[in-house]
Amino acid sequence: MFRKIAVSLLAGVFLFSAVALFAGGQAEKAPAADVDYTDNPWTEGQDLSGKTVRIFGAFVDEDARRFNRSMEIFKEATGINVVYEGSGDFESLITVRVEGGSPPDMAAFPQPGLLSDFVQGGQVIDLNQWFSQDYLEQQYDQSWLDMATMDGIMSGFWHRANVKSLVWYPKKAWDAAGYQIPETWDELIALSDQIVADGGVPWSIGIESAGATGWPGTDWIEDILLRIAPVEVYDNWVEGKHPFNSPEVKRAFEIMSEIWFNEDYVLGGTDGIVLTPFGDAPNALFTDPPSAWMHRQASFIPAFFPRGVQVGVDADFFYLPPIDEEFGRPVLGAGDIYGVFNDRPEVRALARYMTQGISTKAWVQAGGFVSPHADADLSWYPTEADRRYAEIIANADTFRFDGSDLMPGPVGAGSFWTEITDYVNNYPNVNLERTLQNIDNSWPGR
Repeated sequence: MFRKIAVSLLAGVFLFSAVALFAGGQAEKAPAADVDYTDNPWTEGQDLSGKTVRIFGAFVDEDARRFNRSMEIFKEATGINVVYEGSGDFESLITVRVEGGSPPDMAAFPQPGLLSDFVQGGQVIDLNQWFSQDYLEQQYDQSWLDMATMDGIMSGFWHRANVKSLVWYPKKAWDAAGYQIPETWDELIALSDQIVADGGVPWSIGIESAGATGWPGTDWIEDILLRIAPVEVYDNWVEGKHPFNSPEVKRAFEIMSEIWFNEDYVLGGTDGIVLTPFGDAPNALFTDPPSAWMHRQASFIPAFFPRGVQVGVDADFFYLPPIDEEFGRPVLGAGDIYGVFNDRPEVRALARYMTQGISTKAWVQAGGFVSPHADADLSWYPTEADRRYAEIIANADTFRFDGSDLMPGPVGAGSFWTEITDYVNNYPNVNLERTLQNIDNSWPGR
């Protein structure tokens, strides 16, 4: 919560035109007197200096500091104060604030499903009222606009992305073994067979995550479904309009099972999948020799690598290959979408800035950040890995958000996790159709 500070002195009352509010440890600066605040691309010729836009989100600490630095270009050019507040209780607090009639000007949603609740309640501004379709198509690939379209409105804009469709491998040992990067799913399976023939284990898989056990398995299903069915199937599935117990989703489970339930393919066999914590699973790549050779996980996983492991030197990654050629090269990922709750000129100006790649430049240059903007420059990325993440997203035929994060909580963070865990625990004595029907039965309102 922001604090309002009143200072009373015996000599009188001093009113500050720019109150020192702290966001990420930095105080707001008062507009400089010698700057022309109308000469910028965002305020449409208006002098809005001294105005304030408040943003609420889930990212804190270093991410909050990096966000604040990314706003400096806008603040210096417009004189508009941008005040960010982050909280680990974002999901509950944003609901309290919006329902209580005191929403922030903008909110950064890590899960679009929560934003959709406010869209359905008529509390989110339709950005089609602010920006033309031509402008939006210049700023984002169509996939991003599709994902932001909810109930017929442009529910928000995207500002940060990450990639999930990755397979990690131990680079030095891989190169020494002469293994090649697979370009198709058939080549991926052939490579797995070659590793087995060479006496190795192709895959390290772990889905244990305390109360969230099972979630890494949902990413496998989502990635595979995008590769074997039209994107409309994925979109309808996420919305509950296409059942789990359908031929397409069943096939996705079966394709996953061809890897997961091949005892020669997985370190520790089927039992190891549920017993291995997801953050420990990549460690098998870095033993000497590697205990396993491949690990499918998102771009965040290097944070869990053993100390001293360097991406690009000791570890590297490749794009999870396509399966059915007709569906191209889809990418699964996640990111932050900003919903807007208040309509004022300064809020519109900041939205225009944040829909442009320049608003991400400082954060991109700091590393560990991928911009979803079409005009973000690859030269901004500080490492080869960061550039490749961005290229994978830019070259995707289709980009879609993590499906379980879009589904209602009882499914996406409930039955989908638990049923996929039970599916593994009970293999081979398991009925896949019953597993899928159990998830369908848990959908709210059914």
